[in-house]
Amino acid sequence: MSYENAPPVVPQHNLAGGDIKRGTRHPSLPQNDSREQREQRRQQIAATSVEYQWTREVASLPGVPLATKVPSDDQPSIEWWFKVLEVGLKILDNIAAVQLHPLFSGLGEAAQKIISDALEDGQEVRSKVDTLRGKHRLDSAGPGLETSIEQATQAADIEALKEHESILHDIITVIVDVLKAEEAADTRSIEAYRDLYQTIPAPGIAYTFLDDDQFARLRVAGPNPMLLQGIEQISDNFPVTAAQYAAAIDGDKLSDALADGRVYLCDYKELDVLVDGVWQGQAKYIYRPMALFAVPPGGASLKPVAIQCGQDSSRNPVMIPSVSASEKWGWEMAKFVVQVADCNYHELFVHLGSTHLVSEAIAVATRRNLANIHPLWALLVPHFEGTLFINNLAVETLINEGGPIDAFFGGTITSSQLAAVKARLSFDFFQKMTPVDFAERNVADPSKLPDYPYRDDAMLVWDAIHDWARQYIDIYYTDDDAVTGDTELAQWATSIASEGHIIGFKPITSRAQLTDVCTMIIFTASAQHAAVNFPQRTIMTFAPAVSGAGWTAAPTGQKDHDKGEWLGYMPPMSLALEQLSSLFLLGSVYYRPLGDYRTNRLPYENWFQDPVITGTEGPLARFQAGLRAVEERIIARNAKRMHPYVYLQPSQIPTSTNI
Repeated sequence: MSYENAPPVVPQHNLAGGDIKRGTRHPSLPQNDSREQREQRRQQIAATSVEYQWTREVASLPGVPLATKVPSDDQPSIEWWFKVLEVGLKILDNIAAVQLHPLFSGLGEAAQKIISDALEDGQEVRSKVDTLRGKHRLDSAGPGLETSIEQATQAADIEALKEHESILHDIITVIVDVLKAEEAADTRSIEAYRDLYQTIPAPGIAYTFLDDDQFARLRVAGPNPMLLQGIEQISDNFPVTAAQYAAAIDGDKLSDALADGRVYLCDYKELDVLVDGVWQGQAKYIYRPMALFAVPPGGASLKPVAIQCGQDSSRNPVMIPSVSASEKWGWEMAKFVVQVADCNYHELFVHLGSTHLVSEAIAVATRRNLANIHPLWALLVPHFEGTLFINNLAVETLINEGGPIDAFFGGTITSSQLAAVKARLSFDFFQKMTPVDFAERNVADPSKLPDYPYRDDAMLVWDAIHDWARQYIDIYYTDDDAVTGDTELAQWATSIASEGHIIGFKPITSRAQLTDVCTMIIFTASAQHAAVNFPQRTIMTFAPAVSGAGWTAAPTGQKDHDKGEWLGYMPPMSLALEQLSSLFLLGSVYYRPLGDYRTNRLPYENWFQDPVITGTEGPLARFQAGLRAVEERIIARNAKRMHPYVYLQPSQIPTSTNI
């Protein structure tokens, strides 16, 4: 059977509550329903809209459309809670070992008592979690017992785990706060930062971050591979000379490199919204540098060319790579300035603003405008699992006053919040589609920039999702007229643009356009979030490599600096520990890989119920096979890469933005 031109599905459905928990067996478009069925759809949407409502009045993200509450269907599963607690307990173990290290020697008796009591409470949490984990391992031994769990105790056990996580979070916060308050001696050294990893292994970047090639590689395979821009000329406010270029890229000319399309820029001017903050009386600094890179003739990988630590060239001289005794540490300072800027741009613009908050708007619009028997409802809802919950948690604990962003990031909390708001409300849906974005940034051509792992792997995943979305859509929409005749789809698109305030979103008039839209939604919630989230653990936990703030003003010259001055840019040990702990959690929870479509309550039934979708040769099986093929291709690529890029292997991509 050809799934691309399948006959229209005959509506055979009801709007029973069970359909809300998973895809219905007989999805249908409203124009194919009877008058009575359309009225049922209208009533169901109206009832759901009561649960899913908008607000733009959240104080920490003013103007951003968010859900007013997290309905029960959007609460995490018990499996997710176990994963989060497992990671949290690993963090507690590490902190317990670190606080005994000479780094934090000299703690007063009162501080020691607080930490001791907190660790004792932590052991109690561990015991209770272990008991629940053992119970569910035992009870899930057979399908009948799984069902009994779901019916009798699942909700209570989830609430218990939620409470344990809250207590564990408070325990970790208390200990870190004590270490912050008690920290006195300036013990900053690279060895000391590495010693913050006691029971958690230090990431590889802790030993390679000073390498210039590693610094350049982060632009194409790091947490923020989204800013690099191919350029055709050098801007007036970044006056890199031909001589400086030649000194950085031996055997090449700046004019030739520009003509060949081998020159690339990272410009952090958008960080002008941030205002320098203060922590415990110490000034923190945000920088707005410009960094130039190039691919040498016949080469594959970027090389750093020059850095200017601010937008004003009259106050910020151009610095270039150097190993001379008088210029080495000035160059390392400039690289650190770039990494601080990149960390802020990543978290506020790329991560929070362009994945989490975008997905939330579409999730709410989907619930409010598509009936639960609509085929797009079934296609998209699994990709929103946990998103409203984790976003609400971020608003309450991460990006609020006194939270981690306020502590170890450089801007005031108000300006950091406004940066995320700016990123979200300026997000252009169609312009940010992955193939379009690569073209707009002039980085799409592998012959000019051969070594760009994020681009190459992202396109594999994008194409696999696109094939899945196309096959799925062609089953339910027999032609473009079916698209334009779908009143729920039209209202959904209007809601995303107007109530969701996603610019660039427009009426959908064809199957091809609808396929692109669904691909973008699924890719953003899954692969794009994975690409920018999981490097937090492997790269961003080590503060000397990537820091949220600088602790010294940007250097005004490259010469006559030393290692001690360079170390002065780095955060106090207690804040570096908080950064390690916070980002290790965010980058360590892998829940339900892309292509694994199941409900979020035991017994985790299959999500899709329509046999046309779930058949052995149907679109879902083809999608899953396509993802396995992508996995194999990326593994083969990584075998040839000097540094593997794992973040877009489908097995490492969660289906939704749930952490």
